[in-house]
Amino acid sequence: MKLWDKGYQTENIVEQFTVGKDRELDIHLAPFDVLGSIAHATMLESIDLLTEDELFKLQNELVKIFREIESGKFEIEEGCEDVHSQVELILTKKLGDIGKKIHSGRSRNDQVLVDLQLYVRYQIEQIVNLSEKLIHKLLELSETHKDVLIPGYTHLQVAMPSSFGLWFGAYAESLIDDLLLFKASYDTANQNPLGSAAGYGSSFPLDRKMTTLLLGFEDLKYNVVAAQMGRGKVERNMAFAMSSIASTMAKMSMDTCLYMSQNFGFLTFPDELTTGSSIMPHKKNPDVFELIRGKCNKIQSLPIELNMIINNLPSGYHRDLQMVKEAFIPSIEMLKDCIEMAEFMFDKIIINKDAIKDPKYDYIYSVEKVNEKVLQGIPFREAYKMIGQDIAEGKYQPDTEVKHTHEGSIGNLCNDKIKAKLDKAVKSFDFITANEALQKLLLL
Repeated sequence: MKLWDKGYQTENIVEQFTVGKDRELDIHLAPFDVLGSIAHATMLESIDLLTEDELFKLQNELVKIFREIESGKFEIEEGCEDVHSQVELILTKKLGDIGKKIHSGRSRNDQVLVDLQLYVRYQIEQIVNLSEKLIHKLLELSETHKDVLIPGYTHLQVAMPSSFGLWFGAYAESLIDDLLLFKASYDTANQNPLGSAAGYGSSFPLDRKMTTLLLGFEDLKYNVVAAQMGRGKVERNMAFAMSSIASTMAKMSMDTCLYMSQNFGFLTFPDELTTGSSIMPHKKNPDVFELIRGKCNKIQSLPIELNMIINNLPSGYHRDLQMVKEAFIPSIEMLKDCIEMAEFMFDKIIINKDAIKDPKYDYIYSVEKVNEKVLQGIPFREAYKMIGQDIAEGKYQPDTEVKHTHEGSIGNLCNDKIKAKLDKAVKSFDFITANEALQKLLLL
């Protein structure tokens, strides 16, 4: 079935090329397509394009399809181009002409826009929830190991004292920054495009404010051309947020791989969470974090990939936009897997509490010696030269007591403040309103 069927057959080679991976990828959009259809049908009845009885029958069948999707039994049949065609085919088989009426006042263009924006809202909620769990785990580890010192590095050279409290807390706070980008992405997606049709509206008296409320959108995308231009832009905005959190995750994974190596030896994991070598029996490889690093580096290319598809398209719909899904949807699943695996692994982490005692780290306390002289009244530059001379002449003796007390330092991590930042960031997403609206649609 094709929604644009005009009585002639498309060459098979053309159909295969143009359909692409829609049947496979549209399974991810299926529940949102049904929810959008329930809202659209409800609105059609309110403007007398459906009778009350027709609406009742359509709602019942659409809810049945939704439950089928939830149970994993829903399939897009061979011959159906996409999820939109499949849902309408099922309705037509069950209800005859009533099923054919549901497409009044909309196009596949605004239909897929609604599907994608509802999907983006849902996926952002999933990513935020997974990230919140990971951040809580990092803050927990920061508190637990706040007194365990490790060397800090600049230029990959031993620099100054750091701690596992600082290290874990740093990534927690960095991930919160990434959530702020997801909020901007969520707000962009949380505008109702339904009713824009093919991008130029409809001569039917559509009640677009009604579908906005029914679908739990915060606002309406008023200009119908602007709504159509959101295709690709919504995904690209989310891709930038995904790229940001992926960058943080990749850096965190690189640190973890370094710190696990024998040259550092700051941390390790239980044997059953690592892999070995086929010829070297001593090997204990951090494959999970290497794959998180690789996958997150790949995700960082997503905004560029999407931008190269959409950046020179004129207004209006173009089939190029179909390609966005092929990069976008798998990347979301990949990112969620990475966040979930990181939280799982850090829950089992084993910390080396004595790593800092290795004599090669004695020089990290040199700044402490400089500061000690400054507190005695010696100008900083003179104190710096004195300690530098002691090091050069072999007279330097480290003082391993660290006295950092300002906000965010080793002795004052401010994890309670970071936790407050997290709570504020998570509460800024109004997931409840959106979810309650969609649940009501299934109870109509």
